[in-house]
Amino acid sequence: MARIPRVVSGTGIYHVMMRGINRQNIFEDTDDYNRFMAILQQMVKPIDENGQPQPTRCTLYAYCLMTNHVHLLIRERSENIGSLIKRIGISYAKHFNRKYQHYGHLFQDRFKSEPVNDAAYFFTLLRYIHQNPVAAGITKTVNGYEWSSWNEFEQSTCDTPSLCDVSHVLNRMPLTELRELVNEPLPKTTMILDYDSGDISRSDEDVKEFFSVSFGIRQPSDIQLYSRKRRDDIIREAKLYGASIRQLVRLTGISFSNIRSA
Repeated sequence: MARIPRVVSGTGIYHVMMRGINRQNIFEDTDDYNRFMAILQQMVKPIDENGQPQPTRCTLYAYCLMTNHVHLLIRERSENIGSLIKRIGISYAKHFNRKYQHYGHLFQDRFKSEPVNDAAYFFTLLRYIHQNPVAAGITKTVNGYEWSSWNEFEQSTCDTPSLCDVSHVLNRMPLTELRELVNEPLPKTTMILDYDSGDISRSDEDVKEFFSVSFGIRQPSDIQLYSRKRRDDIIREAKLYGASIRQLVRLTGISFSNIRSA
């Protein structure tokens, strides 16, 4: 079956998600995170082997590096999004495979992306990307996570070099307002492409029927009554079936972080 063509952004801006194959970790220690950041730096401000600046491949507006996946808010420049993400993935996989004597693919074959065609959705994604560690229960506050771009926004008044074009954002919204916006939790009904959702889209009725036929569960919220292990097993099966994380949050009433980690 032929792949569905990637939706092209009219602005050249995309929300990109890269994840480890079979949800495996792609970052094991600080050195790994730093290496990925160095690769991003080479995309934003590339230099050749003689140290000469080259045309920028992309502009980065936000990023968040999680244990087994990455979110980027990125704009094409001298390279299209497919070539750009392939370059990033190959460069990092060489480091990871050499360091850990890993063989085979590191990243899921096809990265996920969605076009960003208006300012409202751009700022929604700024919130979503920076709130990822909070939603996953890793930290209680957005600025408590080391491996996201939020600290670049907080340090924008300093001379600290940054990967992101923070001025592009702050020219449209002052830092005080942006800080308040980014720290306000997104409504659960906000529709954003899920890195864990499959290529098959399932309706709520499909998912309810799946629970009923496969597990004898009459109401999705009844899953809360099961043991943690049994609940996680059922949720994993539902995700493999094609249910999205946000859909499962809405139907079961279980928290985003617990659904995601199952």
